[in-house]
Amino acid sequence: MPTADARREELKAVWKEAQACTRCPQLASTRQSVVFGAGNAGADLMFIGEAPGANEDRQGLPFVGQAGRLLEQLLSEIGLERGDVFIANVLKCRPPGNRDPLPQEIDNCRPYLYRQLELIAPKVVCTLGNFSTKLLRDDPGTGITRLHGREEVRVIGPRAVRLYPIFHPAAALYTPRMLETLRTDFHRLPELLALEPPPQPEPQEPAAREPEPELLEEEDAQEEQQEPAAGREPENAQLGLF
Repeated sequence: MPTADARREELKAVWKEAQACTRCPQLASTRQSVVFGAGNAGADLMFIGEAPGANEDRQGLPFVGQAGRLLEQLLSEIGLERGDVFIANVLKCRPPGNRDPLPQEIDNCRPYLYRQLELIAPKVVCTLGNFSTKLLRDDPGTGITRLHGREEVRVIGPRAVRLYPIFHPAAALYTPRMLETLRTDFHRLPELLALEPPPQPEPQEPAAREPEPELLEEEDAQEEQQEPAAGREPENAQLGLF
């Protein structure tokens, strides 16, 4: 395992790569920011939501607004601050009109999430709400109502974590009776964080692949056309936050 400083530098490199991403043409053309995530690059606790909303897209930061304030309040009740954890989403760009992420968009963004998990190396991953819970568990048939507050060890991409689904804070804003359920689930987090991390899977060697020269030339040309717009950094740079 690389040192914490080395992993943080690698995370910066992934952040810079994501800022210029055009894998999803529609999202790249409509976004204001790539909301990579923010927080402690060596956090034991990581929260993963669905996708940025309008406020997140505008500010370039995850979980701002009322839901973000509630998240911070719940963290303070268990002795943590926003800067102690890492917060990210399955998608790094806002889908137009807050529509559901498309399967291809999820696949395109998955490598960024897996690299975040690998480099941050959290002990516990909290999925926020139905969408991220179903995706990270690879189980579209079992929802958050049944799973919330029940931890399990799961291998997600390159890393084994204690996956702990909870309701999205926005659900408690719309349905106040859910707040106590959310609070109860939150108060179990210190207990989970005190456990030893689960054993990690053996690293897999990446498969060697010979790219076709013609394809590389075409991709290079596309990247050159996109560079002026994609290279623009958001006004509130996330880089200083992890």
